[in-house]
Amino acid sequence: MNALIPDAWAQATPGAPGGQFQFALLMAAFIALFYFMLIRPQQKRAKEHQALVSKLAAGDEVVTTGGLLGRVTDVGDTFITLEIAEGVRVKVQKVQIAQLMPKGTLKSA
Repeated sequence: MNALIPDAWAQATPGAPGGQFQFALLMAAFIALFYFMLIRPQQKRAKEHQALVSKLAAGDEVVTTGGLLGRVTDVGDTFITLEIAEGVRVKVQKVQIAQLMPKGTLKSA
């Protein structure tokens, strides 16, 4: 194009054979590591929590995510009623139940 400056043509340098294959293999390994370290354990915990929430019944002693310790007196579709002290009852969302405690925990606490 320009008479004074010749056009420069890029020459292909010989690259490593299979460079794209190595990159794809590295990406597959990264995705597998990500799945087994982050996604799978989270799914397992969610499944365990769902099983815990689904089998709640009146008389169970539970701890909420807010730290309330109480006995389940009524179970609804989305809410449960906890008795946290004699005559003191609160409604809590089922998903806020963190742990099922052994029977007799309230008396020892």
